[in-house]
Amino acid sequence: MGALILTLDQLQSRLSHHARLIGIDLGTKTIGLALSDVERRIATPLETIKRVKFTQDAQRLIDLAHKHGVEAFVVGLPLNMDGSEGPRVQSTKAFLNNLAKLTDLPAVFWDERLSTAFVQRSLIEQDVSRAKRAEIVDRMAAAYILQGALDRLARLAQDQANPSQ
Repeated sequence: MGALILTLDQLQSRLSHHARLIGIDLGTKTIGLALSDVERRIATPLETIKRVKFTQDAQRLIDLAHKHGVEAFVVGLPLNMDGSEGPRVQSTKAFLNNLAKLTDLPAVFWDERLSTAFVQRSLIEQDVSRAKRAEIVDRMAAAYILQGALDRLARLAQDQANPSQ
């Protein structure tokens, strides 16, 4: 085993035509997951894993990846607002390093600053109850993270198709 941590540019060249991606919002108590469509245009909230212990959490993630034909993970990187790395970044990288021992699926990091805040604000604007928000915010944040990466992948593909622009 030994998954690779790639850039989006590197990932794009490795993906098969209809490969899906899973977005991951890694929290201390939960892991929010989102899934791309096969055209990699739309991120949809998938589920929230209640964290138990690493082995069980990782196995659930790997099982979902296999079930949905996923070829890579997009992992939210919780940078500090100034762009520096704090303890949450270290724990996210440690999780991914341990996951790499169990799967060959590559991963990319995506800056997740303000993703949860954006999702919370959006849900509040939609008048979603506090209890419902708590239930869905992690997978919605994962979808927000994944959508950002999908949008960037689309721009990269467009730039490659039209290099003169």
